[in-house]
Amino acid sequence: MKGLLGHDRALSSIMVRGEISNFKRYASGHCYFSLKDAAGKLKAVMFRGNASHLRFQPEDGLTVVASGSIEVYERDGVYQLIVRSMAPEGIGDLALAYEQLKAKLAAEGLFDAARKKELPAFPQRIGVVTSRDGAVLRDIYHVSSLRWPGVQLVLRPVLVQGEQAAPQIAAAIRFFNEQYPVDVLIVGRGGGSLEDLWPFNEECVVRAIAASQIPVISAVGHETDVTLADFAADRRAATPSQAAEFATPDRRELMRYVAGLRQRLQQDARGYLMAQRQRLEACRSKRVFREPHVLLEPRSQQLDALSERLHRLAREQVTQRRHRLELALNKLDSLNPAGVLRRGYTMVERDGRSLTSVRALHEGDDVVLKFWDGAARASIEGLE
Repeated sequence: MKGLLGHDRALSSIMVRGEISNFKRYASGHCYFSLKDAAGKLKAVMFRGNASHLRFQPEDGLTVVASGSIEVYERDGVYQLIVRSMAPEGIGDLALAYEQLKAKLAAEGLFDAARKKELPAFPQRIGVVTSRDGAVLRDIYHVSSLRWPGVQLVLRPVLVQGEQAAPQIAAAIRFFNEQYPVDVLIVGRGGGSLEDLWPFNEECVVRAIAASQIPVISAVGHETDVTLADFAADRRAATPSQAAEFATPDRRELMRYVAGLRQRLQQDARGYLMAQRQRLEACRSKRVFREPHVLLEPRSQQLDALSERLHRLAREQVTQRRHRLELALNKLDSLNPAGVLRRGYTMVERDGRSLTSVRALHEGDDVVLKFWDGAARASIEGLE
């Protein structure tokens, strides 16, 4: 059966229209699915070599047109369609791949406005990722040299069309970020068909632009051409010339702006000096500057009054303190034990301690009697 079907020319190159179901891509890269319609169902397999050339992602429910040959899978005894190429029905595979990848990257946040970086106001070096040939580089050079003559353009030439273009563009963006830092990057090419511009829709290029630490300006195609690189870039330019305008300040406009600032500064300076001169004249016309003694006379009188008051308060304080001192001395004198002894009293001491009660004495104790003018030794002969 396998040989019979394999030699049938009618079955070696056919096109089948159907809806994909049970699609599965294995780690090997082979894709297994079924094509079905209202009347029937056909198993299909697309091996890695052909599946790697698909620009869109097959998924269940998608109606496609698949071309290939009918063969028998001997192990299961079933026939299946060996798919060599496949395209979505109604729209091109590039358009479908564009929308699928756009939705995927948008869901990851690669196009969010919060990720956009500000372009530098006065760049010194601008990196350019484009083809060495073509008008793009000339347009960027012409516009930037007119607007900002001191800027340095650094070209990293790449292919901008074909299968090798996307890896080269992504590698060039990483080169500037990792090895040759510049202030801003311009990534682009001239106009063309969707196929011509496709490298700027490749996932590796879009991710390289989104991951760039250097601000990126996309300048792909003409104003009506929109690529996924435009969504990921920090700024989209309709043309390469506009990209150069975004990247560089206008020298002539800055000169006019500086001239305006200089004129405004001069006007402000003249106005300030005139206001200060008027203020000075107003101060000089005041009476205090013409007759300064008028201001000093009441201050002098006030100083004399304060000085007299200070002296009077000082004398009162001295008198009060002297009176309090005399009172304290009198009180201290009245409490002096020597004053009591002078009035006829004596103090009795034994072993250096004053005795205040007769019960502290015993017959035969030796004591000292202290008078106001001296002391006498005595012995206790009896107690009452």
